[in-house]
Amino acid sequence: MTKRPQGGCPVHQLGGARFQQNPAELYRDMRRQHGGIAPVLLEGGVPAWLVIGYRELHQVTSNPALFARDSRRWNAWGRIPQDWPLLPMIGYEQPSVLYTEGPEHQRRAGVISDALGGVDTYELRDHCEQFADGLIDSFCGTRRADLIADYAHPLPLLVLVRIFGIPDAEGPALVQAINAMMDGGEDALRAQEHLHTSMRQLLAAKRRRPGPDITSRMVHHVAGYTDEEITQDLMVLMAAGHQPTAGWMGNTLRLMLTDDRFAASLSGGRRSIGQAMNEVLWEDTPTQNFAGRFATRDIQIGGARIQTGDLLVLGLAAANADPQVRPDARSLAEGNNAYLSFSHGDHRCPYPAQEIAESIASAGVEVLLDRLPDVRLAVPDDALVWRRSAWLRGLSALPVEFTPTPVVGRGAGSR
Repeated sequence: MTKRPQGGCPVHQLGGARFQQNPAELYRDMRRQHGGIAPVLLEGGVPAWLVIGYRELHQVTSNPALFARDSRRWNAWGRIPQDWPLLPMIGYEQPSVLYTEGPEHQRRAGVISDALGGVDTYELRDHCEQFADGLIDSFCGTRRADLIADYAHPLPLLVLVRIFGIPDAEGPALVQAINAMMDGGEDALRAQEHLHTSMRQLLAAKRRRPGPDITSRMVHHVAGYTDEEITQDLMVLMAAGHQPTAGWMGNTLRLMLTDDRFAASLSGGRRSIGQAMNEVLWEDTPTQNFAGRFATRDIQIGGARIQTGDLLVLGLAAANADPQVRPDARSLAEGNNAYLSFSHGDHRCPYPAQEIAESIASAGVEVLLDRLPDVRLAVPDDALVWRRSAWLRGLSALPVEFTPTPVVGRGAGSR
């Protein structure tokens, strides 16, 4: 089991108000007290290690023989209740691609990459712009909007629903379920079951009637997939595709609305959008922490004595801010893509998935700034509240004001 450090250094809770509002400060304290790997407590006082050093995270994710992905290795299962809210993030109830290893992982990851790689980039961009216009049409005449609830959260899932071959009407319920799962609250397990049922129904429909979509390509891939494997991997893809993309878009909009360096973009310039998106991946990456890896034997790394079966949570945001690799944070972020926001190693986010996320987020920001050129914050910057999640970094709301503009009526809901 994970042990508390000696010498009176505190063990931080992975969550809470300080983590929510100023995680960068908390990571600095952890690094000063513990080095590259810090002991933390998960929901319910469950111990784990948080990998906060860039080099340590690179080492952990590059060595699957020592730090494996299968969560059945965890030495804490004996103390985990059946209703633990983090089970959707860590539990091995079914064999999704997240927990496979070796050749089996390569097979499953290959199917996913092939299915995602089949997305037509021009059609994807058109879907993004159509759905963005449709969402903006719903509030462009009102003078005010919440760019999280009204825009950044629904847009990625509307696009994903389309390219996965899911009926458009099912999108809103999926947004609610995925949000509940990722926040890890009391509704997490019920939300996971809703998503599981939805994906099984989708699979059955695509076996009967395949189409030019991601799900059909997975169902009929030559590598072969069982129904439960496809169901579990579809759940992973929907959650991993929606939440980080929504956070990426929302955090980029916040940066551009609050930082004078990007003010020119609000009057029509687009060169700064890519810079803002890149900076967000360094400074406010939407996937803050990811669970995780499990030690296959006793080992010492980053000053921590890790025992067999200990859980190591990947501190992606903390590693991005490691001063050993970023002595000058602002200058290094510009044009530098060495961030760990998509993780690293065999289980990193597939490249086609990254490209899809970037297309959705960039299109969403561009269309919004085109349609609402004078959009501005409706509250002071320091009044913005971040969502309560140990895993994701995103705003609870982004209230804005703007001059009303005409509806364009592009018919985003039509096939």
